Amino acid sequence: MKNSSRLAVYGALFLLLLCCSSCQRKLGWGVLLWANETRGIPSGTVLPVYIKSNIEKKWIVGIPKEYQAEGEDDIKIEIPLSQLELAGSEREARRRAAEFSEFALDYAETMQDGLPVREHPDNSAPRVYRLRIGEIIKIISRSEGAPAISTTGDKLPGEWYRVLTQDGTRGYCFSYRLSFFKHTTGSLTGDTTVSSNVLDTTLERIQSKVWSAEIYDQMLNDRKFNIDALAKHWSFSTGEDTGIANIYTQNIDKSFRYTAIRKTGEWTWRFEGTSLTMRLLSDNLLALEFLDNEGIRQLLHFVALPTSIDDLIVQEKNRREAQYQSIYKLGPAFASATFGVLTLTPEAEFLWEDFELLVPDYIPISAIGRGVVELRYHIADALLENFDGVITLRFKTIGGPDRNVNFLYKAAPDNESGALRLEFISPSNILDNVVIQQNESPMILYFYSMID
Repeated sequence: MKNSSRLAVYGALFLLLLCCSSCQRKLGWGVLLWANETRGIPSGTVLPVYIKSNIEKKWIVGIPKEYQAEGEDDIKIEIPLSQLELAGSEREARRRAAEFSEFALDYAETMQDGLPVREHPDNSAPRVYRLRIGEIIKIISRSEGAPAISTTGDKLPGEWYRVLTQDGTRGYCFSYRLSFFKHTTGSLTGDTTVSSNVLDTTLERIQSKVWSAEIYDQMLNDRKFNIDALAKHWSFSTGEDTGIANIYTQNIDKSFRYTAIRKTGEWTWRFEGTSLTMRLLSDNLLALEFLDNEGIRQLLHFVALPTSIDDLIVQEKNRREAQYQSIYKLGPAFASATFGVLTLTPEAEFLWEDFELLVPDYIPISAIGRGVVELRYHIADALLENFDGVITLRFKTIGGPDRNVNFLYKAAPDNESGALRLEFISPSNILDNVVIQQNESPMILYFYSMID
């Protein structure tokens, strides 16, 4: 035998001996997270660990005697890195196994195609994985997280869990569309050959946006906001964490429990098991068709606004505050020879003395002459030349609810004496939070500033 051949044989023998030697020395002990179906080893079992291969992404571990076949001795197997947690010493591994015992045998099957696994326990957190229907995941622990909220603001039933997928992805999944079970032996995962992460990128973009009722887009375009309506947060949600799509508008509050969102065209989708279909009309405009509770087909549009609803509410509150301050600075006390004295406070309250001539035609007889000032209404564009806005005086009453009295107003009117002109406006001339026209026979009040 040539020297080179001898060296090759000796080298191979040396490597074999080295590997055998390393297999006898433990790297440590670990806790099995995902059951080994071949050997019937349940998750939560403490195993000796001999080798970690980052290249092959495998552990080489020993098998406890109770899971060895007759005649086997010192058997070692490979398992994926993601399916075992290295703890260190045997004592530490058993301590970790005891902590894990509550969820050691717990698995779940997803009941919804596309159910997301998220980076954090929050349904607004980035997705790290999408589960296909029927896919099995391992439950690692229960987690505190932001509750899943329906479009009506109600908390949906369920909890967040830290989970492990068979391919090793870790993250958080909301439990509403999971079916839990315990596994000790036998088949677990079934067929896992179908990829679960083939994404519909357009659907991804749709689900990443907040879709608001079309009426809010009209408010934004007109710059006439109704805080009461904005606070309702009328919107549409695909409900990907719960499998429940929600439509919530001024007139409709309807939920659709689906099993999957199936693409039916380049820009259309169907929510399986429901009457709901979705069409993307533009990047920020979505059309929904569905059958209402009476079986009548409905078509609604929802928009992705350039700013959040909460920001619009803040903007409107700021507008009202600025408008009030502009009136307050003219007074804060205003006097009329005919209609008494109207005094405003920094806290947007009022005191009106000697207003009896306006009772009961304009001010209710039960009013006690004090209350709160509001600037909730807007005026139509056609009225902007003659008026600055609408002021509402919410009167306290004797033994009854507050009563609102609305006035168009002009502050420091040009070519007119006085500091404030009020013109009574009846509720019938207010539509969708906007004064659309003056009364046919307007009642006009002139006030003068009482500043010395």
